Amino acid sequence: MSKPLPSSARVVIVGGGVIGCSIAYHLTQLGWRDVVLLERKQLTCGTTWHAAGLLTTLRDTEAQTKLAKYTQELYRRLEAETGQATGIINCGSVQLAMTPDKAFEMRRGCAIARSFGVESHEISAAEVKAMWPLADVSDVQAAFHFPHDGRVNPADVTQALAKGARMGGAQIFEHTKVTGVLQRDGRVTGVQTEQGDIAAEFVVNCAGMWAREFGKLAGVNVPLQAAEHYYLISEAIEGAHQMLPILRDPGNSAYIREEAGKIMVGFFEPVAKPWGMTGIPEDFCFNDIQADWDRMMPVIEKSLKRVPILFDTGIKLFFCGPESFTPDHNYLMGEAPNLRNYFVAAGFNSLGILSGGGAGMVMAHWITQGHAPMDMWTVDIRRAHAWQNNSRYLHDRIVESLGIGYQDHWPFRQWETARGVKKSILHDRLAAAGACFGESAGWERPNWYARPGQKPEYEYAWGRQNWFQNNADEHRAVRERVGVFEQTSFSKLLVQGRDAARVLNRVATAEMDVPVGRVIYTQFLNARGGIEADLTVSRLAEDRFLVITAAFTHTHVEALIRNSVPTDAFCVVTDVSGSWSMLNLQGPESRALLRQLSDDDLSHEAFPFGTCREIQVGYQSLLAMRLTYVGELGYELYIPTAFTLPVYDALVAAGKAFGLSHCGYHTLNSLRIEKAYREWAHDIGPEDTPLEAGLAFTCAWQKAGGFTGLEALLAQREQGLPKRRLVQFLLEDPEPILHHNEPIYRDGELNGYTTSAMYGHTLGAAVAMGYVVNPDGVTDDYVNSGHYEIELGNRRHVARASLKPLYDPTNSRVRG
Repeated sequence: MSKPLPSSARVVIVGGGVIGCSIAYHLTQLGWRDVVLLERKQLTCGTTWHAAGLLTTLRDTEAQTKLAKYTQELYRRLEAETGQATGIINCGSVQLAMTPDKAFEMRRGCAIARSFGVESHEISAAEVKAMWPLADVSDVQAAFHFPHDGRVNPADVTQALAKGARMGGAQIFEHTKVTGVLQRDGRVTGVQTEQGDIAAEFVVNCAGMWAREFGKLAGVNVPLQAAEHYYLISEAIEGAHQMLPILRDPGNSAYIREEAGKIMVGFFEPVAKPWGMTGIPEDFCFNDIQADWDRMMPVIEKSLKRVPILFDTGIKLFFCGPESFTPDHNYLMGEAPNLRNYFVAAGFNSLGILSGGGAGMVMAHWITQGHAPMDMWTVDIRRAHAWQNNSRYLHDRIVESLGIGYQDHWPFRQWETARGVKKSILHDRLAAAGACFGESAGWERPNWYARPGQKPEYEYAWGRQNWFQNNADEHRAVRERVGVFEQTSFSKLLVQGRDAARVLNRVATAEMDVPVGRVIYTQFLNARGGIEADLTVSRLAEDRFLVITAAFTHTHVEALIRNSVPTDAFCVVTDVSGSWSMLNLQGPESRALLRQLSDDDLSHEAFPFGTCREIQVGYQSLLAMRLTYVGELGYELYIPTAFTLPVYDALVAAGKAFGLSHCGYHTLNSLRIEKAYREWAHDIGPEDTPLEAGLAFTCAWQKAGGFTGLEALLAQREQGLPKRRLVQFLLEDPEPILHHNEPIYRDGELNGYTTSAMYGHTLGAAVAMGYVVNPDGVTDDYVNSGHYEIELGNRRHVARASLKPLYDPTNSRVRG
């Protein structure tokens, strides 16, 4: 080290790969000079140095697409700004489809990417051959050209970012290992190194494949795991030049590009091999790792068929290096839920170079402004759960996660590895009833129920899948009779103490100081008025509330509440999710069925909508809430775990007389979309306000003390009608199947995209939600006067738009 470490810094970044250097660069671009980056060995020496450097913009989510698009723009101007070459080559890319299903998937992806400004063109196999004369295109059904894609030299682009950061005032220290994280009162205060401590307001974990172990030093869960990652480089080949487009060949689990007159082939095999389970060697620095070529040879031989000349060409380099992957193949970014000002940017699933510029921009904004500049939920670390840090779970899931990006992205596709983490006490009974289970937040949940003689297994397709009729039967059972949904996976947070009402009143839009026994539907907002949570709160006693939220939001919602408790407040938050099961009884016959088992007064007058009470069912007592998420008369039954089996058995036995049907989560979804009920992280999120989402009725505008986000909502309301509003759509044609992320056209112009969709078996066609946009304000007349079409596989289908629910707009069925 040529200079001593500072004793303090505003921000300390740990990790000198492309992500850490990009964050340092972007912080200085925002005027923050007191930035220190610490690297254990040398810049890029972990995984950045051996990356392929691909810059491809078509990604799985809007957030990741925007990060990739910004990254390309940054890398193109970085050399002129810093004087450091980045090795950028604007060669474009081509993605191949070998099956009609893959071609359809790609058309969908390209259509939604156009909404985000990504240019692409469908081309023929002959056109691919013209661009790539060395390629065999005999099996290509369709191909898609992205003319603005390219590639860079990963080490050079990282050095350019580091140079730009230094030019902005940041200090970078190599050969400086961080050995500990300092914290006080739930907030990070600095780091410990072998050369001394550095006090800091912010600490950013950019430690790459070390990020999980480094996170443990601070008690922060960063669930990722390294795996073997392979590529090969041929000897020189005539006709290989740098303007050959990158070939992405998902059917063969490979990408192919030119490398200095040679051909590089990289592999994302469907069954991967984790690495470093017992730890990463202390001296690891620009290392490759022991390869398992016997395991890889079938994958390699299949991939090389795309460029047959490779079979007759020498191989200059077989390379195996580690890359880190996450359980859901999405990045881990943002502030830790349990330690304020401790940020994470890691787990980029071998996409760190193509996302690096965007990740740095987003993280710098997040750190300096206190929030991300766009909806980042799909990569937010708060979606992760503590149990995911389990080593064996990570080992088994990463086997599948590494190659998932090169597999078919079927609708409703389920993870196959690391299953069975959480099971309700009813799991075996549900399996006996024919449940086909899906996984959410580790829970095994019934997505649909097979008929006798039918296998409870998915047969994936882009049209009607093999459970379409099962969904129709379950859907109609709830509309016409009664259905039971097993929803034990819902998270249950008990908020207690004499200040519990005050704490919740500040964080929730609705009034929380209500009579005991009331159930309140509400949102939690951020300071900008965006929706951070969508949930129910039940007042069980003067000083006790029960918060119910979806399992996938557990970490996020718990952190929102805990971080809202003032230091002087008497308020305790307790996770009681495992103490209660939940059976959701819905449909016009639900009250009649429940009356067969309970002597309690279940009449509308004694038990109105939006209330909860303890009732007796057989020998058991449970907490019943009269609520619905499907648009029918219904009850959510929260049952102490020890009572669950007898209550379930009694319901099923008594239900035979009423035509009770077991119903899965797919049916819950199709029912709620028909009723235009919103789902957080699909229809609503941190960048959507209640005014835009049609949820202003949940806001207690005049309540004492207000609520987080009220000022922003008042300002938006004063501006007049919102510029975007959530609308329900119904296709005129009963045949097409919608899922989500389909472009919406109004009067022939692209206007938005669907946020969620399912087939509406009562309405008779696919039904969707999506935002209609108008810079001059979205009036009722603007919505109703437009001609709407929804694009699906290069075809547009006429749709009807409605601001009111197309099913039971007067709520007469809910009132029962």
